[in-house]
Amino acid sequence: MDDVRDEVRRRYAEAATSVTRAATATPAQDCWGGACGTDAVETRFGATFYDATALTGIPVEAQLASLGCGNPVAVADLRPGERVLDLGSGGGIDVLLSARRVGPTGFAHGVDMTDEMLALARDNAARAGATNVAFHRGTIEDLPLPDASVDVVISNCVVNLSPDKPRVLAEAFRVLAPGGRLGISDVVAEDRLTPDQRAERGSYVGCIAGALSQGEYLALLAAAGFVEADVTLTHAVADGMHGALVRATKPAAAPTTEESR
Repeated sequence: MDDVRDEVRRRYAEAATSVTRAATATPAQDCWGGACGTDAVETRFGATFYDATALTGIPVEAQLASLGCGNPVAVADLRPGERVLDLGSGGGIDVLLSARRVGPTGFAHGVDMTDEMLALARDNAARAGATNVAFHRGTIEDLPLPDASVDVVISNCVVNLSPDKPRVLAEAFRVLAPGGRLGISDVVAEDRLTPDQRAERGSYVGCIAGALSQGEYLALLAAAGFVEADVTLTHAVADGMHGALVRATKPAAAPTTEESR
């Protein structure tokens, strides 16, 4: 597990430093630094999944650092006043978009394990003038937030990179308040593909080899305690591999004895 995590950290550190050099280039031309999308082509990863008008005011450095496979901010249907957490927040694009959606009465957190990405994200927040955001150093398997501290957990093509996915989903469940929502974009395999067949289609750091199948995802969500889970495939990234929308809900708190009378 540590070897996988170290390789992911190294590749994303390279991506962050590459963004600084490429800030004057066209946004989201593949994945800078060779992170997600190394094994993919064209626009299967990156900032092209966002409506251009939504990116107005988002620093070009945040757009260039987008290594995702979808738009979790739209998936999560964020509302004013909500508290949001982005798992693997990278250069901060989804945190900044979330902060805009939840407004001044809401708050958006990002968690990332790569120092270079955290520095880039904080710089991007300053450029955007975002004050209702915070970026925390940590892993998505051990989130540095208290229990029941957020209303929505989002993530963009990061869960597939974790070597301990059950732990990631358990941590997401822990930090969500009762009734909270999970809305993420990820790479997901068709159920017909074995782990070896997924590895044949791309590398772990390329967001392919570590992807769960639809059935595996649903089983892990249920095991973590989520309900109303759904995994919807959206676009192909390799043979039998797809970008996908993953939604689930943490059950509302059970009524107390007095409330149920």
